[in-house]
Amino acid sequence: MNAIIPPLALDGPSLSIRRFGRHVITSEEMIANHTITKSMLRFLAACVETKTTILISGGTGSGKTTTLNALSRFIPEEERVITIEDTAELQLQQRHVVKFETRPASMTKEGSINQRQLLHTALRMRPDRIIVGECRGAEALDMLQAMNTGVEGSMTTIHANSPRDAFSRLEAMVLMSDLDIPSRVILQQTASAIKLVVQISRLQDGSRKVINISEVRGVKDERIEVRDIFLFERLGISDDGKVKGRFRSSGERPAILDRLKVHGIELPASIFEEVVDVNL
Repeated sequence: MNAIIPPLALDGPSLSIRRFGRHVITSEEMIANHTITKSMLRFLAACVETKTTILISGGTGSGKTTTLNALSRFIPEEERVITIEDTAELQLQQRHVVKFETRPASMTKEGSINQRQLLHTALRMRPDRIIVGECRGAEALDMLQAMNTGVEGSMTTIHANSPRDAFSRLEAMVLMSDLDIPSRVILQQTASAIKLVVQISRLQDGSRKVINISEVRGVKDERIEVRDIFLFERLGISDDGKVKGRFRSSGERPAILDRLKVHGIELPASIFEEVVDVNL
């Protein structure tokens, strides 16, 4: 809940309530709603199962938390998962889940517990995965270090409009830690920690779609190089105001397939050749 009153709210008090329903949207419903295709979901499920670190990026209200909930279903039951959030919104279905929530400061500006402190605590609890509900500050540095030192398969969300923007925001967040870290080191740590970016967007007709699934290929020319594996192409607007487009593969063979193969998962080549039209 967020409330604001005059004199800050010029036209009178305003109250906003963000409420999640009890029903957790499933991956099957996301397919039925044309948010994602079966092939894209099959690929992401294999990546989650094999502990690929995933960053979910998107704008406000685009469905980042819903997507994170859906992908978390593919985490093996025997793994210990710790979630860290400012406001508890994640609804993981696994048995071994420990939920952390930050605490704001009191009226005397004391007693606050932030995500960075909770992340340090989580690392002492032998987690198999850490899920940060939303990365928005200096905890980005600790999260990247955790991902690089054994907590593979972790996931988080970030506010950004494209995979490249997401890494620019992450770099800015790391700099909030007040440590004198060269930009080159930040880029290398980020590229080493995060393997996949899922970009989700709320389109002008209100529909939500995964518009990019991109693979991190390393650092090149002082920038993190990302290559699309799947993407959504917008082709126009239908007579009833719906966005027309198609999901398709980029044609690139993702390097991450080698990682999946080591874990005994081999995906058919047809997954990376599929084209799915939407509202055509």
